[in-house]
Amino acid sequence: MKALVYEGPRILEMREVAVPAIKPDEVLIRVEVAGICGSELGGFLGHNSLRKPPLIMGHEFSGQIAEVGAAAGQFTIGERVTANPLATCGSCRYCRNGASQLCERRSLLGAHRPGAFADYVAVPARNVYRLPDQVSYAEGAFTEPFACAVHICRLLAMKPTDRIIIYGAGPIGLFALQAAQVYGVRQAVVADLNEARLEIARELGAIAVTDPQLAADLPEDGFDAAIDAVGAEVTRQKCVQAVRRGGKVLFTGLHEAESKLPINDMIRSEVATYGAFAYSDDDFETALAWIAQGRVNLLPWTKTEPLADGQACFERLIAGPGKIAKYLLQIGAV
Repeated sequence: MKALVYEGPRILEMREVAVPAIKPDEVLIRVEVAGICGSELGGFLGHNSLRKPPLIMGHEFSGQIAEVGAAAGQFTIGERVTANPLATCGSCRYCRNGASQLCERRSLLGAHRPGAFADYVAVPARNVYRLPDQVSYAEGAFTEPFACAVHICRLLAMKPTDRIIIYGAGPIGLFALQAAQVYGVRQAVVADLNEARLEIARELGAIAVTDPQLAADLPEDGFDAAIDAVGAEVTRQKCVQAVRRGGKVLFTGLHEAESKLPINDMIRSEVATYGAFAYSDDDFETALAWIAQGRVNLLPWTKTEPLADGQACFERLIAGPGKIAKYLLQIGAV
């Protein structure tokens, strides 16, 4: 099969590799489309310790069942599916209690095991979800990143009256905005330095600014919640500064490993902080359900290119893609 293989920093090559052999509890998926994640950009640049060459990346994808393991009889060949790429043990305290994303034995497709930038990918059957008829392959590939946003809003216990600010208008920030809107939130500010991405946020109904201090009608006492979808020290600090006393700050960006924060001020103001990593099984299922209900849409700002052009797509995302929120790599003949 053909695959786009990460060979080293800024090197992606099309290769012929063996089709994955599946275990009895796995299925083989013929990949149709696969999205490029921000974490994979870090891997591409050589900045991500999880992704070591040679590696087939790709964990946001959809496709068709091509082969079924002996213990995976709930699926049939040809079914349209997407998959939760976090393979977990299923038996630890976290897996048993609805927090499988914290499983100590978790492994990620496209990092710890071969991913979806290829004709075929092997996936545990219990991680696979059928696509509703009205959900396209492109929308199916959105399930994984949107599940991250669902998880963010669930941890923050969003309410319709909440006033929120999101730092970062990349895919996760934009999906978090849409997830918050499903929760009923109508007062949302998105901050970013990229004007093209801010245009998308405005079209999605947010107040979009490069400097929140210049925005009109900001809450005088601060926001109820702030989301850092960047992961830089400056955006983490701005999130803390932006919330009211008793407000909530959620960190989900992984750009920098360490940051200084005004801990004493946070204590005195009783600012609650959360880390949000990936999603639970429930978050993933909710994300797919909301996509099927038409509650989220990033397609107008998504561009699809052939898998063979993957290197160029990665380079464009790093250089600045303009008013494009997401790149999908076309693998199958949809």
